[in-house]
Amino acid sequence: MSITFVPAPAVPPLDPSVDHAIQAIVTGASTDATCATDLAAGPWDFDARPGYGPGSSMGDVIPTGAPRQGELPSEYREASEEELDGRIRAAKATLGDRVLILGHFYQREEVVQHADYVGDSFQLATAAKGRADAEAIVFCGVHFMAETADLLSQPDQAVILPNLAAGCSMADMADIDQVEECWEQLEDVFGDLAAADADGRVPVIPVTYMNSSAAIKGFVGRHGGIVCTSSNARTVLEWAFERGRRVLFFPDQHLGRNTAKAMGVPLDQMPMWNPRRALGGSSAEELLDSRVILWHGFCSVHRRFTVDQIDQARTDHPGVRVIVHPECPMEVVDAADEAGSTEYIRRAIDTATEPTTFAIGTEINLVRRLAAQYPQHEIFCLDPVVCPCSTMYRIHPGYLAWVLEELVAGRTPNRITVSDDVAAPARVALERMLAAKPPAVAGTR
Repeated sequence: MSITFVPAPAVPPLDPSVDHAIQAIVTGASTDATCATDLAAGPWDFDARPGYGPGSSMGDVIPTGAPRQGELPSEYREASEEELDGRIRAAKATLGDRVLILGHFYQREEVVQHADYVGDSFQLATAAKGRADAEAIVFCGVHFMAETADLLSQPDQAVILPNLAAGCSMADMADIDQVEECWEQLEDVFGDLAAADADGRVPVIPVTYMNSSAAIKGFVGRHGGIVCTSSNARTVLEWAFERGRRVLFFPDQHLGRNTAKAMGVPLDQMPMWNPRRALGGSSAEELLDSRVILWHGFCSVHRRFTVDQIDQARTDHPGVRVIVHPECPMEVVDAADEAGSTEYIRRAIDTATEPTTFAIGTEINLVRRLAAQYPQHEIFCLDPVVCPCSTMYRIHPGYLAWVLEELVAGRTPNRITVSDDVAAPARVALERMLAAKPPAVAGTR
């Protein structure tokens, strides 16, 4: 008797599109949950309103005067996904090497697929610096990222943000007026902040996360400080402790706390600075005893992750490998197996030699893309609710098609520029960061 072997049906590839997942939830085709059904609408429905839009940051308070996007022409608002895809490809082909498209890891799949480079904010700014031949850099990310690209690119290159309303709630949690006021109050406690002691160290070194405005980076550069990324935060803090008795770290309290704690800094020497309270809410004695002064800021995406989610993942998937971003709260980082930057997470999955179940605590667009790229592993987001970064989600293919076709027509919309008085010290802080290289792609534990 002969036996006929019938091949198993092919497993359909996972659709990495968060937009498709949300549309399925809203129409009832999926039983999953989303944090905001408004995410199914086009972001232009929210551009004229104050706020960060639907998604993880929708509850955060946006500063008065935050940039808003003008009305997108109806031909882009009403176009189908397929039509926008075709228009983007045609415009890219026409522009050729004149334009460079950068796509952040957290961008929606329909945008990322058109990017020349995909990475985190620092990787993309570096990519911009390396393409001096491009006349225009279209940065599919958020406002502070486009500013950084402008700082590192050539003066004659135009950096474009497709939707001016794509800000960052974390970056907005430390504005320049608040930071200047904080510095003045610290001078009242410590005296001259530029005066070094017998060991050559000043009272305070300011350190700002890459996720901050150009104005904040400029402040840091003027006051002997440095910028850090989630990959080199430990290296940067070591640099700062060589030069100062303590660090003022902003705007993300969690990255600062998690990094300093891993370096052995006690929690009671990391007071929080609330800019709405005198001395940030601490006493002068607490500040004098501090090693790291943490700014009261956070990422709304990473604040969604909880210890309960990790416990549930371990119950449902014995042997699961839990990796979270260091912007997550300390309790979540402590409960995870590992914590590291988006690049650390990507490399951990890429280098896993055996099929592995990963529970990832970072933005859903990246997690779904990794799950599609590495089908040999089971990869899922710790948060079961589909809730993308509100501001990253403001970049829609309609805006990308619009800015590219404007460039084809010889017009340059939504150009992001940093004034010379801010740019010069900001570049100093960035160059210090570039010189502070970690020994490898950094993670913790």
